[in-house]
Amino acid sequence: MNLVIFDDNKRENFYPLTLTRSTGDLRVGVLKLRQRIATFFEKEKYSMIIHSDLCKLYKERFDKKQINEIESGETIFVNSRLKINDKFVELIKEMDLGNKIEICGVLVCAKINASKMEISSEDLISNFLDCKNIHTEMEFHFWEYTWDFIKENSKYINEDFHNFFYDKDNYFDLETGVTVLHPYNIWIGEGVKIKPGVVIDASEGPVIIDEEVKIMANAVIIGPCYIGKKSIIKVGAKIYEGTSIGPVCKVGGEVEDTIIHGYSNKQHDGFLGHSYLGEWVNLGADTNNSDLKNNYKNVSVYFYPKNEKIDSGSLFVGTIIGDHSKTGINCSINTGTIIGIGCNLWGSSLIKDYIPSFSWGETGKISEYKINKFLETADHVKARRKKSISSIEKELYKKIRDFELV
Repeated sequence: MNLVIFDDNKRENFYPLTLTRSTGDLRVGVLKLRQRIATFFEKEKYSMIIHSDLCKLYKERFDKKQINEIESGETIFVNSRLKINDKFVELIKEMDLGNKIEICGVLVCAKINASKMEISSEDLISNFLDCKNIHTEMEFHFWEYTWDFIKENSKYINEDFHNFFYDKDNYFDLETGVTVLHPYNIWIGEGVKIKPGVVIDASEGPVIIDEEVKIMANAVIIGPCYIGKKSIIKVGAKIYEGTSIGPVCKVGGEVEDTIIHGYSNKQHDGFLGHSYLGEWVNLGADTNNSDLKNNYKNVSVYFYPKNEKIDSGSLFVGTIIGDHSKTGINCSINTGTIIGIGCNLWGSSLIKDYIPSFSWGETGKISEYKINKFLETADHVKARRKKSISSIEKELYKKIRDFELV
């Protein structure tokens, strides 16, 4: 049985993050959405159906995966936004061929005898018009907004620990001078280096420290928390509960209830809370964000599909920052601020509301970050990690620039 994980038409709900990645590549807990679905189905090999804007980039990055290609044969299709669980997996495995589950216009899943074809997420749904929509008493829950990930991150770190890490080989061999609370709630990968004075407190939730992580002296890590492969936690850092850090990041200062994708840096002092950062983000020294309004009311957040702010339904929302955006030293970011792709921001003025992609300058004096200048800097940044920007990436960033200018 083949497995296809598909993005649906709610991609815009997660802008600016999904301007450069599939919805299925959004991280919550330890895993990305597509990784969690594939693991629940016990599938190492699966196809991804994504928006056509991202197809060339994904085929370049994942040359061993099937992108927007379906193999012939019996195939299960699963929406990447679905909050997967064991009961759902059991249900779909028992479904007959030619059946689907569609609720309020949202395709949850389908099971068909597929034909070999190339297809993108925009055209996928039409292929299931003839399927029988079966009734079930099971409730299905979807990821609707980026701040949902922030709100549920602690829960998913805990679940991922027990589902995927608890029984894995654990290289729990710490140096003298490291303080550990509740050691059975800690998983440490191979090649991890933890310096004296570090405190790992897993009393309230698991701490997962992945392969080749380096934790420098006197850092404090409180679970639930995940630190991705080859990341560095700086001297004296305070990493609080609900934090997921992707691979090859450098993180210092104070971080709480935040998700950070790979290759992003927050090396210095400053508070980052209830936030979601893309890749290649860099926060300057003493950059701080607010995640709670002074009047304790729900935070309103700019929402791309409506081109206006909407009520997040949450008291705590910090900032959401797209790939390759940067702040200078001593920047202050207001509650619920959205910062697009490729921004370069500095100054003493409060960064607030919505900053469009490729913005350059200080709040109130924003100008366009010229695309060629952005690409030059981004290439320098990636070169520091022995990577480079391909022509396909450049094409995508130019398309995003044009989209934001409309």
